[in-house]
Amino acid sequence: MEPMNCTVHVRKESCEIWVGTQIPTVTQAAVAALLGIPQDAVVIHNQYIGGGFGRRLEPDGTLLAVQIGKQVDGPVKVIWSREEDIQHDIYRPYYYDRISAGLDAAGQPVAWHHRVCGSSIIARAVPALFKNGLDFDAVEGAAEPPYALPNILVDYVRTEPPGVTTGFWRGVGPAHNVFVVESFVDELAAAAGKDPVEYRRTLLEHNPRALAVLNLAAEKAGWGKPMPAGKGRGVAVQFAFGSYLSLVADVAVEDKGAVKVERIVCAVDCGLPVNPYMIDAQVQSGTIFGLTAALRGAITFKDGRVEQSNFDTYLPMRIEETPRIETYIVPSTAEPGGLGEAATAIVAPAVTNAIFAATGRRVRRLPIEAT
Repeated sequence: MEPMNCTVHVRKESCEIWVGTQIPTVTQAAVAALLGIPQDAVVIHNQYIGGGFGRRLEPDGTLLAVQIGKQVDGPVKVIWSREEDIQHDIYRPYYYDRISAGLDAAGQPVAWHHRVCGSSIIARAVPALFKNGLDFDAVEGAAEPPYALPNILVDYVRTEPPGVTTGFWRGVGPAHNVFVVESFVDELAAAAGKDPVEYRRTLLEHNPRALAVLNLAAEKAGWGKPMPAGKGRGVAVQFAFGSYLSLVADVAVEDKGAVKVERIVCAVDCGLPVNPYMIDAQVQSGTIFGLTAALRGAITFKDGRVEQSNFDTYLPMRIEETPRIETYIVPSTAEPGGLGEAATAIVAPAVTNAIFAATGRRVRRLPIEAT
């Protein structure tokens, strides 16, 4: 919720900065280069961040404050308005994916091809890691899905949106790839005439940790029990950020197409569960963050400007819209994995698969309200 802000005190041979940033060392070097002073002459007092989610991986807000601070003999505090914060953001990449598979007589995949086309954050932010035209982040969650796929090809085509700088977002690469992969697995299950959970179980026989979270989520969600007309239940599985998750969503779809997410059940194997309360908090917050994006998180342009400007035109999920969220942890002694972005990446396909179960309509583009 915190807009970009920074307090600076630029002196003749030094600079002191108070800011909440995810990259203090990079920011220190950028400020030193801007002012032409040694890096150790830049002192950063890093503050708690009131919401970073990848935006604070960019030093632009601090550099702007320093440029202003150069004109003043004393400390300067710069706070962006909400409108400035939304309309001058570093935006999440827009991706276009093409995915196909061949099935054998039993409906099992024998060939899999997934082409990812979109912006490369790595090429801009860390050029040395962009090798042979491949952005490893852009294919994370697609290049190594948890399923048994005997012949798999995943490739990447870089395409940059003109005039728009893209950056990291809570969930990064898997946030779009898990949506594509899990939506497609659901389509394969339908083509094979199989139940979505049973179909995944067959593909996960070699992967006990992924199978365990799937089974636990299905059990706790009551998978297989009939749903009333206009309601559906969808499932998704992922391995990303070092953790295994399976998420089941219950949704209701109104006659006019409005979607209400009523319940989320998430099973987690993040290795050794150091703090179960924090795991639950990360699942809840990541789910709500991902639901906002999946349901209506669009940024659009008109006449060269971002059309959204505040929370009346870019609508976050409200309290009364939030579903019941249940978290179940698989006991493990494995190396701990990450959870800060995991639920954000998996919630969209579970919801869209539930929409298919309720209506027979596939959602292949996000946000849902724009389809």
